[in-house]
Amino acid sequence: MITLASDFGLAYPAAMKGVVLSRTDARLVDVAHDLPRQDVRAAAFWLRETLPYFPPAVHLVVVDPGVGTDRRAVVLRVGDHVFVGPDNGVLRPPARRVAAELADGAPAEAYEIDVPNPDSTTFHGRDVFAPAAADAHVAGASALGSVDRFDPIALDSLAECRLPEATVSADGREATGEVLVVDDFGNCITNVPGEFVRDAAVEAVSVNGESVPVGRTFEAVPRGEKLLTVGSHGNVECDVNHGRGDEAFGLAPGDRVELRVD
Repeated sequence: MITLASDFGLAYPAAMKGVVLSRTDARLVDVAHDLPRQDVRAAAFWLRETLPYFPPAVHLVVVDPGVGTDRRAVVLRVGDHVFVGPDNGVLRPPARRVAAELADGAPAEAYEIDVPNPDSTTFHGRDVFAPAAADAHVAGASALGSVDRFDPIALDSLAECRLPEATVSADGREATGEVLVVDDFGNCITNVPGEFVRDAAVEAVSVNGESVPVGRTFEAVPRGEKLLTVGSHGNVECDVNHGRGDEAFGLAPGDRVELRVD
């Protein structure tokens, strides 16, 4: 199986699939091709929350604002999962989450993809990463070193992307974080851990100075009303029942969020 994720939108992913299918009969699964454009951090978040639910596969990831520059093209193996993409940090959070799900001692290794003369300096998804994903699938996770174009590199040499962590006060009554992403429903997903509202066991929390109800479900408040809830990813969300939290709270990715239990 080869999964595909990108910020390409329409048409471009089909070219990547064509390259893969010309080299292998792998089952192809689209994860998403509408990831936030050129937003490595947002892509890393969504892939961290999605790819660990797949069985062992080759994960082809292309969110690559540095395409055509001297950033490396890499392959990262964690157990029987293989990640292929640009060395800009986007692969690290999902790979760490996969590693956390595996038994201690699962093999991990990294390779740089030898890219002599790609056909395009702007479409490495088609010309570099898709062929590499096909090669990785054919070789298998345990034999990536047999692929001539894969040159071993140190794991700790890979570019890093660590999602910021919220700060929670010692008494657990204040948290300072930020919006990591806004989903298609307008839900503002913060980096504040869900335990902040679960442990507080209160009916309302101050959000940037405004008291907002806390609910386990959207229907805990009337339609059109704001609420805080804990999403499937385990983080606090600023939401609206049948509405858009980003608009109601005036929040966007990267905005500061201060929560206080009154």
